[in-house]
Amino acid sequence: MANPLNIGIEQAAQKIRQYCAYQERNHQEVKEKLFGYGLYKDQVDTLMASLISENYLNEERYAIAFAGGKFRVKEWGKVKIKYALKQNKISEYCIKKALNQISEDDYLRTLEKLFHAKHKEVKKEKNIFVQKKKIQNYLMQKGFEHELIHTLLQQL
Repeated sequence: MANPLNIGIEQAAQKIRQYCAYQERNHQEVKEKLFGYGLYKDQVDTLMASLISENYLNEERYAIAFAGGKFRVKEWGKVKIKYALKQNKISEYCIKKALNQISEDDYLRTLEKLFHAKHKEVKKEKNIFVQKKKIQNYLMQKGFEHELIHTLLQQL
């Protein structure tokens, strides 16, 4: 008996190609989408192999696009980006490659920009230790490395 939600492998293949062509996707979200179409495991595996061989799915390309976007748009640090990529089940190799694509100069410039903006915001706080703690917490939450934050805090 056929799965009542099953839209058929041909229609699913067409829909998933459009889905992947629209923006970079990771393997996990594509698999979930395919299962959502009512496909069986063997059908999903076949389609996944086809998407990879046709270059609709590329984990490395996804990781680089994800890391670059989160850094440029949301101003996330490498720690937070790495954690998010791990959550998406991206390989360690692809994570390293993606993080290496972020320019060190841009990274430090962004960190300093966030540091100065937060410092300006907490300046009215009388206690310097409270100021530093608030800045540190903010930058850690954004995903920047403790050593880099510590170096900037030494300037206060």
